[in-house]
Formats: sequence, structure tokens, C-alpha cells
Amino acid sequence: MDSQHWRAVITAAQAGDRRALDELVAGWLPLVYNIVGRALNGHADVDDVVQETMLRAVGHLGSLRDPDSFRSWLVAIAMRQIRDRARHRTPDRLEEAAASDFAELTVLRLQLEGQRREVAEAVRWLDDEDRQLLSLWWLEVAGELTRRELAAAVGITRQHAAVRVQRMKERLETSRGIVRALDGACPDLRELTGRWNGRPDSVWRKRLARHIRGCGYCGDTREAVVPAERLLVGIALVPLPVGFTLSLAFGGKTAVAAASAGWSAKLLGALTKPAVAMTAGATIAAGGAYVVTQPPDAPPPRAAVTPTATATSEPPPSATPSPSPTPTPSPSAKRKADLYGTVVDAVDRAPDPNARPAALPRRPESGITSTGGPKAVMQHRGDSVTLSGRGYVLVRWQISPHARPGGLVMPTWTGLKGKLFHVASGGSRRMDDPLPGAPNGYATGMGGPDIGYAVLPPGTQQMWQNEYFYLDGTVTLTQNERGCDYGLAVFPSNRDAVDKDINEGPAQGAIRYGLVRDTGTDSAPVPQYVTRATPADPATVPQRSRV
Repeated sequence: MDSQHWRAVITAAQAGDRRALDELVAGWLPLVYNIVGRALNGHADVDDVVQETMLRAVGHLGSLRDPDSFRSWLVAIAMRQIRDRARHRTPDRLEEAAASDFAELTVLRLQLEGQRREVAEAVRWLDDEDRQLLSLWWLEVAGELTRRELAAAVGITRQHAAVRVQRMKERLETSRGIVRALDGACPDLRELTGRWNGRPDSVWRKRLARHIRGCGYCGDTREAVVPAERLLVGIALVPLPVGFTLSLAFGGKTAVAAASAGWSAKLLGALTKPAVAMTAGATIAAGGAYVVTQPPDAPPPRAAVTPTATATSEPPPSATPSPSPTPTPSPSAKRKADLYGTVVDAVDRAPDPNARPAALPRRPESGITSTGGPKAVMQHRGDSVTLSGRGYVLVRWQISPHARPGGLVMPTWTGLKGKLFHVASGGSRRMDDPLPGAPNGYATGMGGPDIGYAVLPPGTQQMWQNEYFYLDGTVTLTQNERGCDYGLAVFPSNRDAVDKDINEGPAQGAIRYGLVRDTGTDSAPVPQYVTRATPADPATVPQRSRV
């Protein structure tokens, strides 16, 4: 997330700007929900702990001195509420069934497969303390938290955090082995688990682990086991469930008092209706009370990571898009002067890692709005996000060839109104750069000899981890993958963020500097798969050079 943007939002919220407070709560609620959900594994108390965390954050926002520390401050509040909940549990509540198993929710909502699914399911076998730490480490690996923030949230030093994380990872790997073994057909294991009630706990974790260590059948892993951190990179936050509610705490406030605080009659009418469930959406805060104001009869939000678009289209046909440039579809001929953008339908060579990028031209910025919010993560065929406005957009690649190597179908830009340019590539590496310390010889972000490779369509330029675009208008970006496992994270951005990214080179330990493609004029490159049409199947958009 753009720290400069959030600093301004937090400062405005502290000054009493309700719209800024609305954006702040909506933007950070998914992070809190994921921390609490994983720490409590979807226990019935998740909603209460999330609500109490957000109420405390809103109520004490004025005490936050440094807006830059908001995330670590918010995470620390969440962890305190989690620990308080654990201390006050009664024996009766220890036997209480989970409202919705968060491990299963992770698998279903993110549609995880293979070893990623295995990691999510292994969480069930961890003790409370390990799950609390895992909830933070998972987000650290996914790029949502830093190690400093993890350590601060737990209340320990970074050195101690490293030791704690390592021990937790060892127990997580043991639990992954249990998940694999239980999916197998070992007759001795079936006999052993005949006395098991099916509820994961530490006692049975130790019993099953002892069996696996001494069993040639269960201990024979026929598939290379990928480290958990490599599997977790790029996995999205689990979207807030539709209907997830945060109830209004009026306290001593009456409707008259609320009205005097500036709440609209329309909102008051919705809030004072009996038995109206408030679904995660627009928010208002006053006097420390937080409320969600989207009524249940409103159109449901798309499943999201603040939020993420859901898959809405049928699987595309298996034909790979043609690498041949084709004219922009139109019933009438276009004059050459109407076209813009340069040819990019050719494989490009990687620049020298130490070659600094050219200066990034300045283009007008009024900001980009996104149907996916500040961060949309698209991991499945048919996921899409619509972008509107004038400004910069970051598309971040996360490719997992170890899960499904093979042919890669490119995302497509459709329904373009206005102009769209490819301005820069960054993220400190191209996806075909060698990975430092990669096992079994040569390996890149596109794969390696031990796990297979992701393969681009013929003539496609190699993507970098961060690809930046400039939009002046409206366009929809759709995920079309079907042969290779990869995800796209889409962020509205700004020129300063682009410039910083592409100039963070080897001196900071990165693999390479970025690359500027923008000419500052209409001759700048355009994406390879873009059209002004809105085809029923976005995966059929042919590779082209100009619009």
C-alpha cells in the first residue's frame, strides 16, 4: 500500500474527516480479519475480536503520534485482543465448535491446490501460540507485514522472533506431513487413527508424527516438498465473507445525538431499522462507534482483498492467443492518425543489471479508482478489475510453476476508453532472472529444471515482477490463466512510487534496476493484449501492437 497515501488518510481521519476514517477502516479491515481469523482458526469469537480491535483502533486513533506506524500499531492491538480472548476462555468455550474453520475458508475462498492447500490445512494441527505467530508470519511472507512489525506485535525482539518463527515452521512442516499421510492409504495409520475423534490437537500431532517417522509408507514423499514460505508468497488475503458484520455500539447515543453529529437521515433510517444486518461496505464512525452502512438488499460486494474480484466467466477455450498483430476491431477503417503506441510484439533482451533506467517522464495524475480497491489479487480464470481515471497502475506478478508449470495465457485489457500506456518495469527483477541461491542449478521466477517452467506465448515480451501502466480513461484487466499457476496483484499507484521502484537497484541488494519504457508521448508502448471491444471471452483478445 502507498505509505504516502495512507499517511494523508490517517492524518485526515485524526482531524475528524469521516470520509477518511471510512477509507481507513475499509482498507485495513481485511488485514485484521486475516490475522484474527488465522490465529483463532475461524472460531466463533473471530467476529467479536475483529470488531473489538477496530473499535479500539478508531477510539484511540487520536493517540497515534506517528501515522507511519499505524500498521504495526493496529496489528499490536489485534494481537492483544487475541491474547485477551485466550486468557478469558472458559472450559465450556474450549469445546465450542468453530463458526467456520479458517483453514477451510482459506482453501475454498482462494481456491488453493496441491501443496498450498496442504499448508492451509496443516494450520489446524498447530497450538494456539503457534497459530498466533503463523497468522503474522503468513502475512510477512505475503508482503503484508515486515519482520519488525511482526516482532513488535508479539512483543519480542527481532532476534527472538527469528527463533520463534523457525520453531513454528518446524511444527508446521510436521503438520504438513500429517496432512499428507492422512490423505494416503497406509493400513497401519488407519488402525492408529481408529481411536481418534477427528479433532486435531497436540497429543495426536505427536502420535502421528512418531508414526510417520518410523513408517516407510507415510515417510516416502514422492513429490518434492516446497518450503512453506515459497508457497505462501503472493497468496492473497482471504476476502471478508459476504454478510460479515460489525455491529453499531450506540452506547449512550440516541438517534437525535447521532443526527446532531452529522449522520444523514438516510443512514439513520437504515441503522434504526430492527434486525437489519449491516454488510461490510461503507462506514461511519462517531464517538468511538463503528458501523457498516450497506444494507442487505444492496448488491453484494465482489469477493475481495479490499476487495478482490471473483471469477465470473466460463473457462476460456484452450486455444492460445495468436502472436500475430491484428487491426483494432471496428466496422469502419481507422485513419492512421487515430492510432497511438509503439510495437512491442517482439522478445526483448534484458538490460544489464547495473544499467540505471532512463528518466521517467511526468504525466498528469488525478488518481485511479479500482473496483478491486487499493489492492486486488486475481488468481483465478475470469477474475477482473476495472480501472478508471488518470494515473498509474501497478500489476505485480506472482508465478508458481512448482504448482502447475506449462503454457501461460496472458491477462488482457478490454473495453478500453481513452488511452493506456506501458510506462515502466520494476520489482528489482525480470521473471527470467536467475534466483539467488536457487537449488538444483539454474532457476528463475519462471521456474527451474526441478519443477518445470512457465512458458510465454511466442513473441511475448518477458514480464518483470512489477509492471507499471498509465491510464487516461477506463479499462478492464482480466486474468485468463489456465495452464500455469500465477496471480496478479493490481494497485493504483503514482509516479513517485514508480520512480522509487525502478531506481532501487543492486545497492539495496536487489537483482537489477528497473526499465523505463515511457516516451512521454503517444508513441509510448501499449500492452500487448488490449482492445477497445468487450469480448465475451477476454482470453480471445489477440496480441497486438497499437490501439
